[in-house]
Amino acid sequence: MAIYKTYITIDITKAFEDFDNIIDVRTPSEYNDDHLPGAISLPVLNDEERARIGTLFTQVSPFEAQKQGAALIARNIARHLDESLHSQQKNWRPLVYCWRGGMRSSAMAHILAQVGWKTAQLSGGYKAYRRHVIDTLQTLPQQFHFEVICGATGTGKSRLLHSLSQRGAQVLDLEALAMHRGSLFGNLPDQKQPSQKTFESRIWNVLRTFNTSRPVYIEAESRKVGVLTVPNSLLECMRSAMCIGIEAPEEARVQLLMEDYAHFLCNKELLAERLSLLVELHGHKVIDRWCEMAKGEEWQPLVAELLAKHYDPAYRHSSYANFRQFKDAKIFKLTRIDSENLNHVAETLVSHK
Repeated sequence: MAIYKTYITIDITKAFEDFDNIIDVRTPSEYNDDHLPGAISLPVLNDEERARIGTLFTQVSPFEAQKQGAALIARNIARHLDESLHSQQKNWRPLVYCWRGGMRSSAMAHILAQVGWKTAQLSGGYKAYRRHVIDTLQTLPQQFHFEVICGATGTGKSRLLHSLSQRGAQVLDLEALAMHRGSLFGNLPDQKQPSQKTFESRIWNVLRTFNTSRPVYIEAESRKVGVLTVPNSLLECMRSAMCIGIEAPEEARVQLLMEDYAHFLCNKELLAERLSLLVELHGHKVIDRWCEMAKGEEWQPLVAELLAKHYDPAYRHSSYANFRQFKDAKIFKLTRIDSENLNHVAETLVSHK
């Protein structure tokens, strides 16, 4: 095999420039916890192999660990070349990273460069990327003009964000990024929320592509979206931003919620479990009655009562307490929460910018 010039090393500020693929060579569990946006997982050691080499390092000797680790890494890289990378052409440009820019990514980058691909290694690895995300999120939100979509539960705020996005508006949908609808009943069926690190990476990745001269639409959220926490700097920008209020009739809101939370209608035990978490606020008598309504499939009166006695009071208190411009919000009153009405609101907002 001919010997080509070795790989180059770049810093995180150039990691998203002109590379065909970003390759994460860490273990699958490290990758699943968080990774650079768009990165593909090609581990040079899997979780079991890395644990085994670590034990050798501490209990036998660093030399024995390095020798056996090198053999495992070489075999895994060879497998990737035969399988995942088999069809890559001569002009392919990969960026490779591991935890700190050490042995794992160096080994992969060296071999890819020897094949003839113009390869780069990320200096500092994932650790440098993570520090960059943390540092940037402390200041990046402050560069934008946010407009916060406010509205009681069931008024179609997330649907409005989608309509705005379809019209080319800049939208930061925290609930979509967090894979959660932002309430006690907000867990999406059969979907696990990402890690806090991944949530922050997703926020950073969206904001870095936005134009600071244009508004960013975002839904009013509390500090927590499910188990995840909104970064402090972003939360503060949201709470001081201009507000846009959405109002809709109770009947329309009940219908929307029955559509969006249909999985609870098919799983009364899960619904009862969620309702039981409200005992401290509403007492056993009320919760027992709500559970009986669920058993009897009295869905519309149950949802209406949840709105009137739980969600609406909480919304009013939270909005006035946390969003400083809420009292001056521009209000859109919908007769129905459908595509026609939401599209009209989106068109009105976009056309005035």
